[in-house]
Amino acid sequence: MTISLDYTNMMAPPINGAITPSEWDNAVSAFSAAHGAVDAQHRAGTLGFLDLPRNQVLHQQSLEFVTSLRARGSYPTDVVVLGIGGSALGPIALRTALKAPQWNLLDDAARRGEPRLHVLDNVDPANISALLGRLDLSRSLFVVTSKSGGTAETMAQYLIIRARLADALGDDEGRKHLVFVTDPEKGALRAIARADGVTALDIPANVGGRFSVLTPVGLLPAALAGMDTAALLAGAADMQARCESSTLSENIAGVFAALQFLADTVHGRHIQVLMPYSDALRDMADWFVQLWAESLGKHRTPGDTGVGPTPMGALGATDQHSKVQLFMEGPGDKTVTFISVNEGGVDVEIPSLHKDIPELAYLGGHRLSELLDIERRATAGALARRGRPNMTLSLDRVDAWHLGGLFMFLELATAYAGHMYGVDAFNQPGVELGKQFTYAMLGRNDADEARKEWNLLPQSDPSRVL
Repeated sequence: MTISLDYTNMMAPPINGAITPSEWDNAVSAFSAAHGAVDAQHRAGTLGFLDLPRNQVLHQQSLEFVTSLRARGSYPTDVVVLGIGGSALGPIALRTALKAPQWNLLDDAARRGEPRLHVLDNVDPANISALLGRLDLSRSLFVVTSKSGGTAETMAQYLIIRARLADALGDDEGRKHLVFVTDPEKGALRAIARADGVTALDIPANVGGRFSVLTPVGLLPAALAGMDTAALLAGAADMQARCESSTLSENIAGVFAALQFLADTVHGRHIQVLMPYSDALRDMADWFVQLWAESLGKHRTPGDTGVGPTPMGALGATDQHSKVQLFMEGPGDKTVTFISVNEGGVDVEIPSLHKDIPELAYLGGHRLSELLDIERRATAGALARRGRPNMTLSLDRVDAWHLGGLFMFLELATAYAGHMYGVDAFNQPGVELGKQFTYAMLGRNDADEARKEWNLLPQSDPSRVL
């Protein structure tokens, strides 16, 4: 079992206009400094995501909750995660990767008694109403995920669900259909849990939301749906061990971070595409987009123009018929990271029909996995031929071990890249003002200053409204 990175097509030679040997040599010391800074932060106790692969006490919280549900004979048919951002994207990526395709559409027999897993990651009333209209609340479990306990969207969802449960089942019974994932000590959800006797699992105080997939944020939904959470953590631990070296050539996450940093800052490749050639990994791209964007898009100093690459997701081979035209012939401002899967599991042979029609005859006898992988290789080669840098991240297979390793790989790369850019990869000041304006318009009591600032904004000009 392994994860490998082939970055031949990121370098010059062979790719004209790509990263040169001298540029790569300069990155060696920059990475060494970044690695040292990440290690120092970890030893100081501020980077809790690096402790998660071996935190068996935290892991047991999820496993013991699942065991308690089974013991009382009330195992749900539907698990609904209420969350947004990192609280939702991780569970979605886990479900897509590790459960059967179209999992929530399978009947009980096909799911072998394991629950459907829904993630409400927005407050669109049409979607929420549609899901609640289909659920049997007496056989549903709602996982309310918010570290602060104050996330407006998630708390609005919670209030709706709490009221629906109380109306349908009574408040005492309704509480049994809730579990919170939140800060260990503080916040609204922790206070409600204590007051109302709702089970609450921990997001460690030193783990940020977009780095939290290996806490109960991801592990609880995964365990409830029958995924191998121990293997997830084992894969993450293996990747962490592979990245202990401060020598760039020995550190796979460091290589990825340095390549993307140089491509962006030296070569103007400001857009960085993650393109899995696997439907099972399609939602990993969305998870990566949040991780990379919210961590690295920052001001280094007040008033500067800001730094950070723009992440973008794509799916092979689907997006060969849409986005790849832009990647090939549009502005040369992108890198593409393909994800290949060596062993796909299920496969289908293409029948040898219409042998008299050249457009079809060549396909017969090949397999769909072969076609998919050839298309990936062809796209990588075509980009290279046009001088468009790309690299390939290869997984032996899509399983819990490799997925845990992939999560840790991208999280570590993000931490290293933050130091290379000179920003704090673990805060998100750019989203706070919008939150404060939301609180002000909704009438939250502690939003007076934001309300004053909101009132100073320009009003809509009727002459500029069509």
